[in-house]
Amino acid sequence: MKQVVINDLKKIVGDKWVDQNPERVLSYSRESTNDNYTLVAPEPIEGSVVVKAADAEEISQILKYANQEKINVIARGAGTALSANTIPAQESIILSLERLNKILELDEENMLLKCEAAVSLGDLNERLKSNDHLYFPLHPGDEGAQVGGMASMNAGGVRAVKHGIMRNQVLGMEVVLPTGEIVHYGGSEGKLLKNNAGYDLMQLMIGSEGTLGIITEVSLKLYPEPKANGTLIVAFASREDAFAAVPAILKKGIIPMALEYVEKDEIELAAADIGKKWPAQNGEYFLMIMLSEAEEDDLFEIGAQIDQITAEHNAVDMLIAQTTAERKDILEIRSHILPAISDKIIDSPDVTVPRSKLCEYLNILNELEEKYNTRCPVVAHAGDGNLHVIILKEAGSKPDYYESLKKDIYQNAVDIGGTITGEHGVGEMRLEYLKMMYSERELEIMEKIKDAFDPNDILNSGKSIIRK
Repeated sequence: MKQVVINDLKKIVGDKWVDQNPERVLSYSRESTNDNYTLVAPEPIEGSVVVKAADAEEISQILKYANQEKINVIARGAGTALSANTIPAQESIILSLERLNKILELDEENMLLKCEAAVSLGDLNERLKSNDHLYFPLHPGDEGAQVGGMASMNAGGVRAVKHGIMRNQVLGMEVVLPTGEIVHYGGSEGKLLKNNAGYDLMQLMIGSEGTLGIITEVSLKLYPEPKANGTLIVAFASREDAFAAVPAILKKGIIPMALEYVEKDEIELAAADIGKKWPAQNGEYFLMIMLSEAEEDDLFEIGAQIDQITAEHNAVDMLIAQTTAERKDILEIRSHILPAISDKIIDSPDVTVPRSKLCEYLNILNELEEKYNTRCPVVAHAGDGNLHVIILKEAGSKPDYYESLKKDIYQNAVDIGGTITGEHGVGEMRLEYLKMMYSERELEIMEKIKDAFDPNDILNSGKSIIRK
């Protein structure tokens, strides 16, 4: 980065908040993608600078300057993404939002929490502990994830069956557009439940992966804290039986907080890696079902219904965890699967298919395992059809068939009405596969939307959408 640019950036944010140290810049240039997919993740391009803005006004000035100088800008949160969307592919201003870390308001009457972009999920949940009747349901797997990044990536995760994914939780936003304007969505206070005026630009911003604007504040929907909570672990002897039980449970009108699928080898490795023990001793494949109900009687009644339904699908055992400590341990083990197995895997495409097609897709995976003479373990947010298909290393290296297998995993999901990514996003890792999903005309419309927001293509250029 030219020295004149460095000097100009220091005038905006102050000398202390511009960092050129190569080691620190490199640390801000990497994300969880590099840690978990080491053999296939792109490495950062050198020559970038880290800038730590204090607020939306400073971000606005930085973006106006970047437009003037035609410099790429990457908004940086906690780095927990898994799509390489914040790994610099060119010399860039890495705009860290870490100073925007304040919880601004807990509005009990409107049942919302307003916070700045760098507030982490852990910080948010800690603040809500002081309130004994409201909670935020979403859990993308890492409590270090920041609210702005969760909105930008449209995070999903474990607890999305009952209340939905991140776009279902956002009531309002403050955003700095790529051209420097500061705008507010969800009304001037970000508290509207309904707004049918014009195009819904807020929903367009959610999931745009830092290409259409920089989110600086978010208003999040809160929910009444359920009085009765429990986690069921249902064990099966076959994958097919476990997956077949999922739509059967939901068709009965049972809507759990979470409905997860895990396999024995991976879940036991995750437990051991954090010094815990997976409680289920029987079975090879498991459904982890988190229930949250108004009363304990409701919890036990639903548990009994699930016991009956899963028995009809050849379940071999069912356990229930009711204490807070037991439920927390199970969630921690489930959330640790990817870090625990990262040294054994190449990639984990997170395809999503209609829930009615889960068994059909599982049969396809069985055929792919036979075709490539490999094993493809699956970890799934089964309740919303989102499967993480694990591609394993072979003799510690990337297998020759990796690209072919990955393409087959994506194409077969799309062919039965699915998508190439249910929650991880496109970024750079899945960019070339967008053509499986969309026509030339649809891709052209996406490009024109990007041009309308970002005419000089300075915000996260080259990521998330295909440009001609």
